[in-house]
Amino acid sequence: MSQQTDYVESIENAFKLAGDPERAVAQSAYMRNKFSFCGLMANERKEILKPFLRKENRPQKEDLESVVKSLWRKPERELHYAAQELASKYMRETEKRDIDWYEWMITNQSWWDTVDFIAATLVGNYFRRFPDERDGRMEAWLRSENIWLQRTTLIFQLKYKDQVDADLLALNIRRLLGTNEFFINKAIGWALREYGKVNPGWVKEFVNENEMSNLSRREALKIIGSA
Repeated sequence: MSQQTDYVESIENAFKLAGDPERAVAQSAYMRNKFSFCGLMANERKEILKPFLRKENRPQKEDLESVVKSLWRKPERELHYAAQELASKYMRETEKRDIDWYEWMITNQSWWDTVDFIAATLVGNYFRRFPDERDGRMEAWLRSENIWLQRTTLIFQLKYKDQVDADLLALNIRRLLGTNEFFINKAIGWALREYGKVNPGWVKEFVNENEMSNLSRREALKIIGSA
């Protein structure tokens, strides 16, 4: 058994041993039965995962993609959470090629709970480190028919605060206006609301000048109001 396989199976066994089958059923129902669960509360999962995330116990960076994908292919959702939290421990070591498997994560086992973490944490960090990679990837994702890649173009700057590229945010939003897709319209509002914390005037002006869904508008102005 390889070290990577042993690492993945050790996490899987620890999660399943501590899980609550009845809670797992309820958690799966909450996620529209898209995923199986071990039945762990978030704090329980994080406590079990702690030793696996310690630097001395983590896999080598060159093995990270393989380990993440192995966890991601498991049916239990907690293992997907473990995979993305593991990936976040290597953000200072991010390489240009990593965006390819970040994209793989976004487009596999896709739902808001993982995509939002990947977008705002992993992808957000990636484009800070490699800004020359950003525009080409944005264009490809916007042109794709994958709502999760499109959602990522809207929310990868969530943690940028006053460093948000407002022109890019506006461009990406305008490219996606007019959709009936809930997860896109919600993300438009979320991105605007977050940027409104540091530049409320820009957000109010943008909302007033662009026709958007009631959901997007409501979310955008939730904190700053429409006055």
